[in-house]
Amino acid sequence: MAKAGLKGMGILVVTLMALAYEAKASTGILLPMLITADIIAVVYYRRSVRWDYLFRFLPWMIAGVLVGVYVGKNMPEDIFKKGMAVIILVSVVIMFAWERYDKSNIPDKMWFAGSMGFAAGFTTMIGNLAGAFSNIFFLASRIPKVEFIGTAAWLFFFVNLFKLPFHIWSWETINTDTLWIDLTLIPGIVVGFYIGLKVVDKFKEHQFRKFILIMTAFGAVVMLMR
Repeated sequence: MAKAGLKGMGILVVTLMALAYEAKASTGILLPMLITADIIAVVYYRRSVRWDYLFRFLPWMIAGVLVGVYVGKNMPEDIFKKGMAVIILVSVVIMFAWERYDKSNIPDKMWFAGSMGFAAGFTTMIGNLAGAFSNIFFLASRIPKVEFIGTAAWLFFFVNLFKLPFHIWSWETINTDTLWIDLTLIPGIVVGFYIGLKVVDKFKEHQFRKFILIMTAFGAVVMLMR
């Protein structure tokens, strides 16, 4: 449903997965699920992509991913979990603040794209949590909503594929056991995407997103206290 355009749900999924499994392990379990949803999204939005903006942002994200791989590789689980919870809370604060911010004042400069891209890459490696930072960049680009969604879909498809080898061979968070979990969840991903397309325009988005963010913040606090 998140990949279909229901903003805010992605960060809730990350939080629930981290609560259900160990924080670092959850990132590896979730990645193939995200790639599956990415494939559906890029097929659906294949005609709605701005390659110029994608390739402007992608190198910075890759740099952030590489730093995230190094930082997170030998990080103890307790610190990883608390760091992930802090990133979730910061993302929630950014999303709440975003509701009140004058988006016409967002800078469309290289330093801004670079900083948001690096932050998105680092946080997507540490916890699949790039949404808040990538959304700011795409809003700064001022492209239409459908192109926004389509370009973001292709961006995360490329980045998530790039992350895959590091999860398999460096962090070792993807193996046959985690892939089996993913296989059992693929039907839910397909159904969720279809339902998301049907309901995305029927919700009062502002209220729905606020509810999702409050629940996410609660989950992050629980992670910090466990």
